[in-house]
Amino acid sequence: MLSTESAAVVRATLPAVGGALDEIASRFYGTMFAERPELLDGLFNRGNQASGEQRRALAGSIAAFAQALLADPDARPEALLSRIAHKHAALGVTEDQYTIVHKYLFGAIADVLGDAVTPEVAGAWDEVYWRMAGALIAREARLYQEAGIDPRHPWRQWTVVERRQETDDVVSFLLRPADGEPVPPAKAGQYVSVRVLMSDGVRQLRQYSLSGAPGDRMRRITVKRVASAAGTPEGEVSNHLHRTVRAGDELTLSSPFGDVVLDDSDAPLLLVSAGIGCTPMVGMLQHLAASGSDREVRVLHADRSPADHALRAETRRLVDELTDAQADFWYEQDADGEAGARSGLMDLDGLGLPADADVYLCGPLPFMRAVRGQLLRAGVPARRIRYEVFGPDLWLARAED
Repeated sequence: MLSTESAAVVRATLPAVGGALDEIASRFYGTMFAERPELLDGLFNRGNQASGEQRRALAGSIAAFAQALLADPDARPEALLSRIAHKHAALGVTEDQYTIVHKYLFGAIADVLGDAVTPEVAGAWDEVYWRMAGALIAREARLYQEAGIDPRHPWRQWTVVERRQETDDVVSFLLRPADGEPVPPAKAGQYVSVRVLMSDGVRQLRQYSLSGAPGDRMRRITVKRVASAAGTPEGEVSNHLHRTVRAGDELTLSSPFGDVVLDDSDAPLLLVSAGIGCTPMVGMLQHLAASGSDREVRVLHADRSPADHALRAETRRLVDELTDAQADFWYEQDADGEAGARSGLMDLDGLGLPADADVYLCGPLPFMRAVRGQLLRAGVPARRIRYEVFGPDLWLARAED
């Protein structure tokens, strides 16, 4: 809860601060990395910095948190905090790093807004920051405790047992702990961070969904190679994995985290994905099949073509193993090459989807926004639609309603 005085100041200055947040975030990251370049080694992803995604995600989360505090002073935006805490735990973020961020963030606010940052304004936004930071620190401490890991040493070595080419641009890695110790527990839908050493000696991170059953003695991740496009650099981690990692090599992984996980409800289940967004859905299907679930399941997937659809045959097989499941695929090209596939973009009209379904959604942001709108128009309540984003979460502050 914000103090009454700070709430009044934040409400009065939110338009100005919110309007300048992108510039503030840009100044914040630029200064912080110039003075603390070690933070780019194993914590912040350079690709997300270059594209501006991380900057926009930070700005959006701070604005959303401040707006939520003003809208309901007695509550916190739990969905936003949970999403960020899981992302941070998968990166090994520690409590002391919040002090570093505070220093450079408030320096950037003062630089950008100048004389408008009076002591009262600085104090009010300082209160917002530490409310958010304190909530995240507490959540992350619980996540580390539940996972049984020391956040100062969150990484573990895994041996690549098998490398499997799924499509021209997608490869799966089957992994087992290099130390021979048990596989840590996971939930269907969670992800792990993969940390790799690049050729320039800097470690980079990327998060990948578990595409295998979480109860297995192995871990499986399925990685799409991210090509450069429209002036953005290629994905460093994905291309490194594709080009260099073979069976017998080792990878450095975090424990599994993520709050978009399969629940144990008896409600109908709708798994909706596009492109490489199929990976957490296949992990959920693996879990349902392994547990002998009789839940009603509908799998909906869109892709460029059958040849580009990673884990397509496995999805069909898992659907066939379940007692009450069916799959519908959409392809922009060569739909005639897949039995029962539909041509074009995903269109939910006429599918007769149950309004009481639990929906899990994963894919490119434009796809998720479009399909979410279709689901809402079909009568599925927003609270039943859960989604996962690969990379910085740019949508949460705008998607919740």
